[in-house]
Amino acid sequence: MKPYVYSLLTGILAGVVYHTIGVNSPAPPTIALAGLLGMLAGEQILPVARRMMSGIKLKAAWREAKCSQHMFGSLPCAKLPDGSAKD
Repeated sequence: MKPYVYSLLTGILAGVVYHTIGVNSPAPPTIALAGLLGMLAGEQILPVARRMMSGIKLKAAWREAKCSQHMFGSLPCAKLPDGSAKD
């Protein structure tokens, strides 16, 4: 969780500095972020389709291809296999 907090605080600091010197932030436009999400989804289409063509249902094919983990990563409060919380 600490890296997420540090990242957020660093971003806020950068925003304050940008505002102070009167510059717009170089944040990517929404369309670029949508394109990145599409790329992540596109990487998963073939593995899931192959599993579905072999007779596996969509939900199971998604789980077997580990799509959620690839597309969304582990959440800040995700638990490790041994049950301890990730910091």
